[in-house]
Amino acid sequence: MKSYRKVLTFNTKTRRAFINITDTVNDALGDSGIQEGFVLVNPMHITASVFINDDESGLHQDYEDFLERVAPEKPHDQYSHNTFEDNADAHIKRQIMGREVVVAITKGRLDFGPWEQIFYGEFDGRRDKSVLIKIIGE
Repeated sequence: MKSYRKVLTFNTKTRRAFINITDTVNDALGDSGIQEGFVLVNPMHITASVFINDDESGLHQDYEDFLERVAPEKPHDQYSHNTFEDNADAHIKRQIMGREVVVAITKGRLDFGPWEQIFYGEFDGRRDKSVLIKIIGE
């Protein structure tokens, strides 16, 4: 069995963002040479997410609207966590969107269903954050 590791770094210009990283994960898969196995993709930060869904701007706006209703950023003083930081809402948004994805690899390709894409979800941006791609298989 082989193993491959790659770390991506993001620094978004905005507090929140959704970034399609499917091509980058595919590139890492190609670099790994693995034909059968699994890829794990996860942010290495507690205010970011990796998830799978459709790459459609209306859906992404719906996520933004929904998450802001469930865990609004402001007022900051509504959260006990917000003492020296103002990112409690980002922790909650990450919990809702999930931590990581695992995708099967079949014949050297990500084994997706129709329309599936991998996204990095940022909820407290404007600073460097890392995403781990870990591929195992043969």
